[in-house]
Amino acid sequence: MDITRSSPAPPRVVAVPPDPEPVDLTALSEPAHLTPLPEPTDLTVRPGSAHDRPETAAAPTAVPEERRRSRPRDLLALVRPGQWVKNLAVVPLALLDTHPWGAAELLRTGWAILGFTLASAVVYVVNDLADRERDRLHPVKRHRPLASGRVSPAAATVLTGLLALSLTGWAVAGPAWQWWPTALYLALSLAYSQGLKHVPLVDAFIVATGFVLRLLQGALLIGGRLSEWLALCVFSLCLMLSLGKRRHEMTAAGRAHRPALRGYTPAFLDHLVVLVAALTAVSYVLYLRDDAALAAGASFVILLSAPCAVFGLARYLQLLLVEEGGGNPVHVLLRDRVTLVNAGLWAVLVVLALLTRPSG
Repeated sequence: MDITRSSPAPPRVVAVPPDPEPVDLTALSEPAHLTPLPEPTDLTVRPGSAHDRPETAAAPTAVPEERRRSRPRDLLALVRPGQWVKNLAVVPLALLDTHPWGAAELLRTGWAILGFTLASAVVYVVNDLADRERDRLHPVKRHRPLASGRVSPAAATVLTGLLALSLTGWAVAGPAWQWWPTALYLALSLAYSQGLKHVPLVDAFIVATGFVLRLLQGALLIGGRLSEWLALCVFSLCLMLSLGKRRHEMTAAGRAHRPALRGYTPAFLDHLVVLVAALTAVSYVLYLRDDAALAAGASFVILLSAPCAVFGLARYLQLLLVEEGGGNPVHVLLRDRVTLVNAGLWAVLVVLALLTRPSG
């Protein structure tokens, strides 16, 4: 028995040396080629072929070059140009109650859009600076320039200063004391970034108020009258979008990344969204009936545009409650084909009503 047990042992002893010998030869031959690239960890972690090691050595040098090339793009992404459409959609609404239109009114509308674009850019950067740690917990927001580390806090601070100087120049160059809606929006937004965004309901109401201030700034610079029903319609619509965004965040990423979400539940937000949607539809119809500067003969067009508004609200609720969308209201409203077709028909009807109104 002892002889049979000892006989297989020598083949094992003899078989072991051939295996380490080729490994040692390749491991000793490769460092001679990799001596300009000091990567001692590759010899111990990856004892594979020579093709694997040059790739790992080249990767650290390629990443910084890519980041340097994308830095201007990351700075631009920090001010969220995709959100500037909010100013384009809200500020010119003041033109609905201004007639006739002229070059002066259009230039003043563009001036109002520029001011709110600069102010909102300041708010976006400050908000991302304050939320960069929480944004890293969100599945989508963790890719933002500050949360991902592609832009440093120092660079973001410098960008904020440049935007603030540009906004100051805008206020000085414009009409005296007609910039106060933008200043109030900036103050509310900074207070929102510094703590009010953590208060349930208050956070959503501040966001909606910012859109009413956009509308007020456009009306103030144009010199037109701001309809109370139109202001209520804009406020309730933006409040609905803000609440819908919070509902999507709660279902997609939980409550850890936004403390204010602890004051909401999905059922509570569902009730609020439907309530505010109804208020939006009612205020829009009352605006068309009482305050819209439309011709008396355009009542049929007004009658057709109201169902378009209600259909748009219903489509958003379907995207939010049925298809679990609504995380980015701007993307939802601009990429959904049904919404785009409805908005196009709606715009045609409104333009027809505006063109048929009296010019006096």
